[in-house]
Amino acid sequence: MYKTIKRLGTSISVSMTLLIGFGATALLFLGTCKLEDDAFNIDFARRASLRMTTLQHGLEEAVQVLTVINRLFVAVDNPTRAQFNTFTEPLLQKYPYVQAFSFQRFVAHDEREAFEVGMRKRFPGFVGITTLSAGVSQPAPLRERYLVVDYLAPMQGNRAALGLDLSANQVVMTTLQQAIETGKPVSTGALQLAQTATSERGLLVLMPVYRVGAPLETVQQRRAAVVGDTTAVFHARVLLQKIFNKVQPIRADDVDVSVYIGTSAAPADLVYRTNDIPAAQRQALLPVTFGYRKPVRVQRTFDIAGQAWHLEVKSAPIPLTANHANSLLILAAGTLLTLLTAAYLYALSMRSRRIQRTVEERTAELRLTNVLLKEDIHARQLAERALQLRQRAIDASANAIIILQAVAPEYPIDYVNPAFERITGYSAAEVSGRSIRLLENDGGSTQGFDDIWSAMAERREGNVVLVTRNKAGEQMWNDFYIAPVKGEGGEPTHFVAALYDITSMKRYEAELEFQANRDVLTGLVNRNTLRNELTQAITYAARYHRSLWVVFVDLDRFKFVNDTLGHKAGDLLLKTVAGRLRGAVRDTDTVARLGSDEFVIVMSDYTDAGLDTRRLRRIQEAIAAPMTIEGHTFFPTCSLGVAAYPEDGSDAETLVKYADIAMFRAKQSGRDDYQFYTPAMNEQALERLRIEGDLRSALERNEFLLHYQPKVDLASGLIVGMEALIRWNHPELGMVSPLRFISLAEETGLILPIGSWVIRTACQQAKAWQDAGWGNLRVAVNLSVRQFVQKDLVSSIASVLRQTGLPADSLELELTESLVMTDVDQAINILRQLKDLGVHLSIDDFGTGYSSLSYLKRFPIDVLKIDQSFVRDITLDVDDAAITASIISLAHSLKLHVIAEGVETVEQLDYLRLHGCDAMQGYLFSPPVPPARFEQLLQQQNIPSAAALLSSAC
Repeated sequence: MYKTIKRLGTSISVSMTLLIGFGATALLFLGTCKLEDDAFNIDFARRASLRMTTLQHGLEEAVQVLTVINRLFVAVDNPTRAQFNTFTEPLLQKYPYVQAFSFQRFVAHDEREAFEVGMRKRFPGFVGITTLSAGVSQPAPLRERYLVVDYLAPMQGNRAALGLDLSANQVVMTTLQQAIETGKPVSTGALQLAQTATSERGLLVLMPVYRVGAPLETVQQRRAAVVGDTTAVFHARVLLQKIFNKVQPIRADDVDVSVYIGTSAAPADLVYRTNDIPAAQRQALLPVTFGYRKPVRVQRTFDIAGQAWHLEVKSAPIPLTANHANSLLILAAGTLLTLLTAAYLYALSMRSRRIQRTVEERTAELRLTNVLLKEDIHARQLAERALQLRQRAIDASANAIIILQAVAPEYPIDYVNPAFERITGYSAAEVSGRSIRLLENDGGSTQGFDDIWSAMAERREGNVVLVTRNKAGEQMWNDFYIAPVKGEGGEPTHFVAALYDITSMKRYEAELEFQANRDVLTGLVNRNTLRNELTQAITYAARYHRSLWVVFVDLDRFKFVNDTLGHKAGDLLLKTVAGRLRGAVRDTDTVARLGSDEFVIVMSDYTDAGLDTRRLRRIQEAIAAPMTIEGHTFFPTCSLGVAAYPEDGSDAETLVKYADIAMFRAKQSGRDDYQFYTPAMNEQALERLRIEGDLRSALERNEFLLHYQPKVDLASGLIVGMEALIRWNHPELGMVSPLRFISLAEETGLILPIGSWVIRTACQQAKAWQDAGWGNLRVAVNLSVRQFVQKDLVSSIASVLRQTGLPADSLELELTESLVMTDVDQAINILRQLKDLGVHLSIDDFGTGYSSLSYLKRFPIDVLKIDQSFVRDITLDVDDAAITASIISLAHSLKLHVIAEGVETVEQLDYLRLHGCDAMQGYLFSPPVPPARFEQLLQQQNIPSAAALLSSAC
C-alpha cells in the first residue's frame, strides 16, 4: 500500500514537474519565435530594399553610359567608325553589362544602294539593310527612309544587328520621338534583340544625334535636325544579373527576385526571375502547415529613362527550423531540463536509461565531429582552388598588377604580371627588388609618386594619375591604385597595386580640347575662344583705360584659288596666311579664324598712341607677299574692317559685327583696302537686310519683270534675237537695279526660283512673238552658278520648252567663262546634255576669264560674246582692239558665232564690221526695253529707214 502511494506520489510529482516544465518552455518558445520572426522580417525588408536600390542605381548608371557616347557626336562633327570604336572600347570594359553600343543613321531610299555598297566594302558578307520579323532577319522592304544600325561595338556577338533597319519598329520610333521631345535618353520596353537567337528579351536606350550647328531650341527644330541616334543595347537578364551581383549574388533558396518592365507584375512584362519554379508552385510544394513559414513580399515601382520598372522581392519558403535556432534551443533546453528534473526523481529507476541516453548523445557528437572534419577538408580544397584561380586571373589581366613589399623607404617590387611587362617594356626580372620609381618621368612632376609613398607610409589605400615613361623612354599616362595587404597579425606586409594605361584616352581628351578651342586647319583660336578672349580684353581695357581694335580680315578672291586649284590648295593658302597674320602682330594680340577665309585680330593692351594705321598696313603687306602653291605664284590681298573699343561698342559681339560691316565696305571699295566702322555703314547693312527680306516675297507678289535688249545682225541690220534681263519693280524703292539684288539672290539661294521664273517667262514671251509672225527670234537667258550645278537643270529646261511650246533652237543659254571652268569635266557633261535638247549655248563676257583653248574646243558651244570692257575702247586702245580682233578670228576658226556687247558708238560698230563680227547688242541700237517697246522695234525694222543707222556705218 505504501509503495503504491509512493509510486503514485512520485508519478504525480513527475507529472506536475513535466506539466509545469513543458508549459514554461512552450511560453518561452512562442515568445522567442515571435521575436525571431520580427527580426527576420526587418532583415529581409532591409535586404530587399538594398536589392531594389541596387537595381535602380544600376539601371540609372547604365542609362548614363549612353549620355557619354552621345557626347562624342556633339564634340566631333560626323565621327568616323574608328573614332567610335576607340571611344566605346574603354566604356565596354568598364561596363560589362552593356550588350553593345551602336549608332543608327537615317538613310534615304535613294541613298540605300550607296550605303549597302560602302558597308560591303568594310564588312565582307554584309547582306544589306535588314529588318527583324518574328525574330528572323530578312531584307528590309522599300521605304522612304530607314533608320539603320551603322556603327556597332563590339562587333563580336552583335554582328546580326549590323545594318538592321529600326524604322519599322514602332516601339523604337516612338521611343526616339520621346527622346527628341524630352531631350533626354529614353528606354524602350522589353523587345526581341537581333543579336539573340533565344526568346529572351532585351531593351534599348536611345538618345538622338543632331546635325552639328543646327538650332535645337524647339521640338520642331530638333526633329528637323536629327540625323540618327546613339543606342545602348542591353540583354535584360544579363544586365540585371550583373547589377545584382555587384552587391552580392542572389541565392535562389534565400530570396525570389522578379523584375518586370512595366507598372505591374504582368506575366508578359517579366524579364528576370531568380528561380525558374513559379512562386505559386513552390508554395504548393512547401505549404506552411508542413513546417514552412509564409514568404515575405516587398514591391517597388520606379521610372528609368522614361520607362516604368516593377520589382518584386519575395523570401523563399523557409523551414521554421532555419531562422528559429534560439527558440528551438530554448525549447530543447526547457524540454531537456524538464526531462532531467523528472529523471532526477526517477534517478534510481532510470539509471540505465540515462546511461543509454548518454551513449547515444556521445555517438551523435562523434558523427557531427566527423561531418565537420570532412567539411573543413573540403573548404581547404576550395580555398586552394580559389587561390590558383586568382593567380591565373591576375596573369591574364589586361591591366598591370604589382605586389610591393611593405619595407620603407624603397618598397621593393615582389611580383609583376605579364600585363606590366607589356605596358612598360620591363621584364619581371628587371624590376624584381627595385622601386616602382624606375617608371618616374625624368624632369617631370613627382607629385604622383610622392602621394603613393605617403599612402604606403600611412598604410592606407591610394589612387593617383601618374605621368611615367616606359623602357623605350615614351611618356605614358597611368591610373594607379594601391592598397595594403594585411598579414595574420593585422599589420600590412605587402601592397598590391593596379596600373591602368590611359595614354590613348588622355591623348584623345587633349585632341578634343584642341578641337573645341582651336581651328583644326590653322591652329588659330576658334570662334568660341575668340569670344572669351575678346571679352577678357574688353574687361582689361575698361579697367586700365586702354584702347582696343577688333580687325576683321577677309581674303580677296579666295574662291578663285579653290575653284582653280581645289580645296587642298585653298587649305594650304589659309595655313600660310594664318602664319603671316601671327607674324604681323604682337604675341599678346589674338588671331582667330571664324571660318572659310575670315579672320579676326584683337589688338589689345595699347595706349591711344599705340594704335595707328601702320599696323593695318603691316598686316596687308604680310599677306600680300608672293606665295607659290602647286607651281602657281599668287599675290594675295585682303580687305580689313576695324571696330574700336570703346568708341564703336562695349561688348564682343557688337565689335565683331561692326568690324565685319566695315570689312564689307572695304570689299565694296575695290578690295585690298581697310575701313573703320561708322554708323552710316550699319544703316547700309540694315538696308541690305531689308532688300534681302523684300526679295524673298518679290516673286510671290509678281514684282519682277523682264526687259529685252535686241541682238542685231550686222550683215542685214535686222533683229535676230534678244537677251532677257530681269528688273525688280519695288513698291517703295521703285525700279531696283539688278546689281543691288542679284548677288543677294545668289547668296540666299533665291536665284534658283528667280532663274526658273526668268527662263519660263522669256520662253513664253518668245513663243508669243513667234506666233505673232515676227520670225524665229532666239531669246538668250543668263544662267547663274547655282542654276548650272543643280541636278534637275536639264529636265527643268526641257519641261519649260515642252509646256511653252517654244522650239529648243529658239532658246540660248549664256554662261560665263568662270562658271564653265570651275569643274571642266562636269561642265562638259552638262553642256552636252543641254546641247542634246537642241538649245544654243554661248560663253558670255569672253576674254575676261582664263579659258584654255584646249578646253574651249571641247565645249559644245555656239556663240562667243565679246565683253564690253574690250568693245568700249577698241577705237582708243590698241591692245583692246587687237584682243577683239583675235577673239573674232578665233571664234570663226572654231566655227562659232560672235556677238559684241556694249556697242555704243558708230566707230565701234565700224571696227566690228571691218573685222567680221556677226552681231551686236548695245545702246547704239537700243537699251533693254519692256516687251511693248520691243514690239515697236520689231515693227520699225520693216521700214527701210529703220536700219539707216546701221547701213550708214557700212
